[in-house]
Amino acid sequence: MRDVLGELLRAWRAGRPAALATVTATWSSAPRGPGASMLVLADGTTVGSVSGGCVEGAVHDLCREVAETGAACTARYGVSDDDAFEVGLPCGGTIELFVEPAGFPELPMLVEAVDGDRPVALLACVEGPPDRVGRHLVVTPDGRHGSLGGDRIDDAATDDGRGLLAAGRTGLLHYGPDGQRRGTGLTVFVHSFAPAARMLVFGATDHAAAVARIGAFLGYRVTVCDARPVFATAGRFPGADEVVVDWPHRHLAAEASAGRLDGRTVVCVLTHDPKFDVPVLEVALRLPVAYVGAMGSRRTHDERLKRLREAGLGEDELARLSSPIGLDLGGRTPEETAVSVAAEIVALRWNGTGGRLTGTSGPVHG
Repeated sequence: MRDVLGELLRAWRAGRPAALATVTATWSSAPRGPGASMLVLADGTTVGSVSGGCVEGAVHDLCREVAETGAACTARYGVSDDDAFEVGLPCGGTIELFVEPAGFPELPMLVEAVDGDRPVALLACVEGPPDRVGRHLVVTPDGRHGSLGGDRIDDAATDDGRGLLAAGRTGLLHYGPDGQRRGTGLTVFVHSFAPAARMLVFGATDHAAAVARIGAFLGYRVTVCDARPVFATAGRFPGADEVVVDWPHRHLAAEASAGRLDGRTVVCVLTHDPKFDVPVLEVALRLPVAYVGAMGSRRTHDERLKRLREAGLGEDELARLSSPIGLDLGGRTPEETAVSVAAEIVALRWNGTGGRLTGTSGPVHG
């Protein structure tokens, strides 16, 4: 939804009829995940996508209808692989959508928070009594605006929404008619707009520059850090959001103490120098981050493990270290190495095997 928010706000403020379709759930090999949105304006102009092209035509027509009637609705598109082409879902997956008239009173504060890179979640009642469907609640770590129709549901959804926001997750919540957590009758879609996940790259090398570029491509907020000012310059790392001159372990510890790291953070140690990489790995492997990888040969890795054990790290902590860093793609150049590092990060995030899809069976997306 992030890519349609600006146009959505402009349409709502101008009083132009429009409708917003948002993916709320997917099954099997669905082309886009929950939160993907498509905005259709009164003149037929379309912004965003819910399926990468598979069912855009059908959703476009439904949005035009909702914009005209003002009545929100849900829709599901999904068929077997045998007849998927007939309705425009060649992937054979299933997507569920919530389509609503564009705009609501809490929209400006949502857009302001997203533009300010502050954590915020949009909660929408997508299923329930007619007087509840289409209500919105905007939740931040320390406040909320709007209502889903009652104090009990607002309290429960605020707590659960903050939990999803803290984890950077988007998904559905289910409640009883009065907002009780045990029961059915109300379905609330939570769209989390968490700040971009962090990628910290240590070592001002050619490999670091390539990893920074691909990290930015994947949507990470990338920091490159090195203790040597002659190498750690913004000009050498155009793909990074920031370049820091500091000892790696000191910078990482400071970021952790400031609360700027979370369970989505990835750490890539490319210094290839024990006086830098051992201290920073000693810090990184004790943090609850998503990924810690370090560059080096097998011999360097063995020597590094020995030094880390001497520093007091246990086997469970050492088992979290991806070293040598990356998947075995056979690459040689810094750019090819960066692809292997990114591939390993993605595979670990989604529990992928790292193998060739042509040699596997079953759904492409687990």
